[in-house]
Amino acid sequence: MKPYEKVKSRMVPLNVPNVDTDQIIPKQFLKRIERSGFGQFLFFDWRFQADGKENPDFVANKPEYKNAQILLARDNFGCGSSREHAPWALLDYGFKVIIAPSFADIFYNNCFQNGILPIKMSPEQVDNFFKMADNANFVEATVDLEKQEILTDAGAIKFEIDAGKKEKLLKGLDDISLTLQFTRQIAEYEKSHVIY
Repeated sequence: MKPYEKVKSRMVPLNVPNVDTDQIIPKQFLKRIERSGFGQFLFFDWRFQADGKENPDFVANKPEYKNAQILLARDNFGCGSSREHAPWALLDYGFKVIIAPSFADIFYNNCFQNGILPIKMSPEQVDNFFKMADNANFVEATVDLEKQEILTDAGAIKFEIDAGKKEKLLKGLDDISLTLQFTRQIAEYEKSHVIY
């Protein structure tokens, strides 16, 4: 995983509650064994029409949101089955930040393990972002993990995050790479505790 950097982007306002992992990455695309290549299938049933053409009414397909890296969502984002493919698809598509009032627990933790910053904000603040998007057609934002703030034209808004999760994202570490930092100490411990 790469160390997390400041993200400056438009917010894609996905105004749908309870977006489950099967909407994020439908089950028929879970046959791949590598982590890459899932972005093309993200929100597949919403992004594409029956003839395979892009759905012009789906928010992420609108020209002003192409290459956006911040997804604005509603309550309970990432609910449903606990497939790790969901954050893989979001990241591969280009999203590095998801802002929502709440997330499904497993999805939330999977985001941190895969280099995505999920930010929990109050429903009122999320509503405010959606209103800003409606009024101005888009919201430009800078998400600064180190300062724990989102900067828009309306000012800076602080967000909370677990200190350990923040540190791992800033250093580009998942649980495995964090453990591997202590390979020598683990080997020494095992060597001193081997029973013959």
